[in-house]
Amino acid sequence: MGDCYQCFADLAAGESLGIDYQLVIRDRGSTYAAIAPHGGYIEPGTSELGAAIAADDHSYYAFEGLRRGRPHRDLHITSHRFDEPLCVALVRRCQSVIAVHGRADRKAPSTTWLGGRDEALRLAIAAALQKVGFEAQLAVGALAGNSGANICNRTANGAGVQLELPRTLRGRLLEDEKQMAAYSDAIRACLVQD
Repeated sequence: MGDCYQCFADLAAGESLGIDYQLVIRDRGSTYAAIAPHGGYIEPGTSELGAAIAADDHSYYAFEGLRRGRPHRDLHITSHRFDEPLCVALVRRCQSVIAVHGRADRKAPSTTWLGGRDEALRLAIAAALQKVGFEAQLAVGALAGNSGANICNRTANGAGVQLELPRTLRGRLLEDEKQMAAYSDAIRACLVQD
């Protein structure tokens, strides 16, 4: 089944800020941002990973579902339609963005799929993750994040990176601080500030 809402304005009209969802924004005026457009209980673990990637020096944004147990589609807005105004404004000011997403375990339950139009950064992140023992490969098909309308590609350069983590891997990172640090530090090492 598809998303319940086709854009943020529709979602905001049907859901309550602070009850159904919240926005977390840390605008540090940085070259890079980490975002979790399906955070909280929508795609669990994506907010935490996004925050770890951003740490104290990169900007961070999360749209988070607050009610455990709701169906995924209730608050999910597909990335090429994700248009929450504060996120769009933040992303437009960045050179590149790392968008953290969750996916089902059906294929490759330990492998991060990398998409988005920032090819150089995408390849650097894949190599960095592999170097520290994580499986990573380029995404294909619907999860490739190639659309210019995808929130990760609405940057000043028209390109970003989309990470698609399976549920098993997200759970492992949440349960193991050392694994979370190794994963996020590998990505952070690729974010070279101008």
